[in-house]
Amino acid sequence: MNQYDLIVVGSGPAGRRAAIQAAKLDRKVLVIEQGRRVGGVSVHTGTIPSKTLRETALNLSGWRERGFYGRAYRVKEEISAEDLRRRLLITLDHEVEVLEHQFARNRVQHIRGKASFATNETLAIVKDDGDIMHVTGKSILLAVGTRPFRPDYIPFDGKTVLDSDELLEIEELPRSMVVIGAGVIGIEYATIFSALDTAVTVIDPKSTMLDFIDKEIVEDFTYQLRDRNMKLLLGQKAEKVERLPDGKVSVTVDSGRRIVTDMVLFAAGRMGATDTLNLAAAGLEADSRGRLRVNPETFETNVPGIYAAGDVVGFPSLASTSMEQGRIAARVAVGAIAKEPQKYFPYGIYAVPEISTCGLTEEEMKERGIPYECGIARFRETSRGHIMGLDTGLLKLIFSLKTRRLLGVHIVGEGATELVHIGQAVLNLKGTVEYFVENTFNYPTLAEAYKIAGLDAWNRMGELPKEAPIATAQPLDTATTVTGAETATTEKKKAASK
Repeated sequence: MNQYDLIVVGSGPAGRRAAIQAAKLDRKVLVIEQGRRVGGVSVHTGTIPSKTLRETALNLSGWRERGFYGRAYRVKEEISAEDLRRRLLITLDHEVEVLEHQFARNRVQHIRGKASFATNETLAIVKDDGDIMHVTGKSILLAVGTRPFRPDYIPFDGKTVLDSDELLEIEELPRSMVVIGAGVIGIEYATIFSALDTAVTVIDPKSTMLDFIDKEIVEDFTYQLRDRNMKLLLGQKAEKVERLPDGKVSVTVDSGRRIVTDMVLFAAGRMGATDTLNLAAAGLEADSRGRLRVNPETFETNVPGIYAAGDVVGFPSLASTSMEQGRIAARVAVGAIAKEPQKYFPYGIYAVPEISTCGLTEEEMKERGIPYECGIARFRETSRGHIMGLDTGLLKLIFSLKTRRLLGVHIVGEGATELVHIGQAVLNLKGTVEYFVENTFNYPTLAEAYKIAGLDAWNRMGELPKEAPIATAQPLDTATTVTGAETATTEKKKAASK
């Protein structure tokens, strides 16, 4: 009764997709989840909560309407932490209900408990009542995700000095906040609280931020943050954090500057949640950040029959790519054919404003020696942008001069994470600049920016002679794949995202 074709540890994006995929192939599947409810970090403390918080903040603050009605405009004058939490709980309940229904209709069994290896094929599960049961799997997939990195020198108290998980439980909104860490998570929360009119200061020892994003997009994004009075102390390290008697927190940086604030969010990295798995019993070993190394094409670890997917394997650490990794791993684990995913996948940063990117950056084009041209469109150039009251927003397209193919799409502004999928489709279908020039887009929409940027590039590139065929794609025109985690491009992005 306790033998399975596939055992999945963790029910986040990678785990749930893997379990359902294996179940659809008529395999006996068990999911082990140590949290109170299924969904993993993505549903309870990560992707869904942060995006729900963002949407609630923008709606209640009237952020999107301030272009018309001024910076003092509010939908709700006094926004409380309870206002934010109320919508969050409704969203989380819905997500859990959907996931439980998916497990039920696909006949995926799931158990609540803490799993650890007894052997490379057997897991011990400690239930809430202390009982221990053992289960055996022909294959085992580790999709345990990550948790916030909590160094000893930071005096976490869950109230005024917090990590990104604890931030969701705050009882009142701070008037001021220091965010330590200018990575994706730190920047997302920093800009969300800034939209709620909290005075935010971001500190990071690196002199730049979001290095895997096209530099021109980051420059535009940075300008918008500074324009609304966010303080960016880049190239400065937070050396001391201490709680003060009056309830405030003091942060001292290596330049000697001291900031007194209501709240500190430490968001400088995450750790793979592998320390309780007894990896040694299975012959596995994690790196210094608790992550597991896998074959980038099959997601199998160095131990045959044991797989890992999602954030626990490192970059790109996206819910979308984690789902795809889980699906591929499950198919390989049960002996089914796993098709290679499309070469280009989008990366979304749900800050205020949003950033989304797909394909090669201008810096990568230069490094690879690919002759190129860019086309730019600003949202204020579109009728829809005027209707929405947008003063900001930028879409950038990068084309190969040799093949005229689209090789990169980069967006900062309202709806960027939705708009990017048009560019993603053209990238994967090997479309050229002519597609944007000749295509018809709904009017008025922000998607018109693609036509404007396409025309901008086309004017610079010159019209293609009618008798000259479009060259076929060259090897240099390919970008990294979801599974190609060890390519030079991905290595660079992995380092930048830490």
